[in-house]
Amino acid sequence: MALTASTMLDLGTQAPDFQLPDTVSGGTISLDSFTHQKALLVMFVCRHCPYVQHIKEELAKIGQDYAGKGLGIVAISSNNIETHPDDAPEKLKEMAQQLNFTFPFCYDETQEVAQAYTAACTPDFFLFDSNRKLVYRGQLDDSRPGNDEPVTGKDLRAAIDAVLFDREVPSTQKPSMGCNIKWKPGNEPAYFGA
Repeated sequence: MALTASTMLDLGTQAPDFQLPDTVSGGTISLDSFTHQKALLVMFVCRHCPYVQHIKEELAKIGQDYAGKGLGIVAISSNNIETHPDDAPEKLKEMAQQLNFTFPFCYDETQEVAQAYTAACTPDFFLFDSNRKLVYRGQLDDSRPGNDEPVTGKDLRAAIDAVLFDREVPSTQKPSMGCNIKWKPGNEPAYFGA
């Protein structure tokens, strides 16, 4: 397990489009799926990672707390399932159902969506405003496995609330930390490990 930080993509970056299968419904999810939402949270997560396991209940709670409040959410797993079979689509579906996720949990088989977003770790969070410009990329909160900080989601929640209530999102943002995305051989993007 290599501890990896998010790439901190430039604020103001336009959300890359995607077309991915939702492991739960079987439908196709894209940016257009969230047209009527004021904000969009794109989360790169997976099932096996201890950093995601540490916060999975809070991810579910964020989905429940913001349901119907103008926040679109999509979770995406981009890991290579040849080396990490616990992240296969049927396992993601199981996780989503166990946690009662209120948002789609998509599988990025080609890893092209992770590359387009410069995702580097699980979890990695990208929050976009109503124009789908990036306003937050960083950590959920200060909690990590073993550091005894409570899992509150405070950093991400503060950014979401700022967008939903038309306030400025603080530009000082701490990178998310977690396991590196498990790239397929030859798929490691130039930004990875840089």
